[in-house]
Amino acid sequence: MAAERGQERERDRERPMVARIRLDLPRERRPRFLPEYDPEAFGRMSERIARFLGTGRFLVWMTLTVVVWIGWNIFAPSSLRFDEYPFIFLTLALSLQASYAAPLILLAQNRQDDRDRVNLEQDRKQNERSIADTEYLTREIAALRMGLGEVATRDWIRSELQDLIKELEERRDLFPSGEGHGSDVPDR
Repeated sequence: MAAERGQERERDRERPMVARIRLDLPRERRPRFLPEYDPEAFGRMSERIARFLGTGRFLVWMTLTVVVWIGWNIFAPSSLRFDEYPFIFLTLALSLQASYAAPLILLAQNRQDDRDRVNLEQDRKQNERSIADTEYLTREIAALRMGLGEVATRDWIRSELQDLIKELEERRDLFPSGEGHGSDVPDR
């Protein structure tokens, strides 16, 4: 048996060494050709943009921009107009703005849904803990009530003491003035 192990070790030494992968260390990062970005930073930025797109201020600025754009291209001298009557460039600009706004709003909604889901899960766990605590306290109160049924109360002790006093007074009446009291020598 020992000879076989020795032969295996010899063969292992003769084999070319293959680089072993260490499982206790993280892999080296491979070079990436695409730009990297922080998804959280992008998500926060999209939420800010979506929040702005949903305000009255955005609507006012967008309306003013469109009114100025159309006004300029109607009333300005012909040489200064950059988007004639069908306003194709304005339509293109508004389409481009809408094509970026829609995914940003959806991304913000997805992030809000994720937050809501986490909050809902935390609320559900809190409710489960509250229900468990309430059930525990209910069982404890029931146990205390049952235990109180077996505990001597002040009134019960008073009634027992009064019964003992009455019994002692009755015995005193049975053995008046010294008879039966004192030594028990004659009974021996």
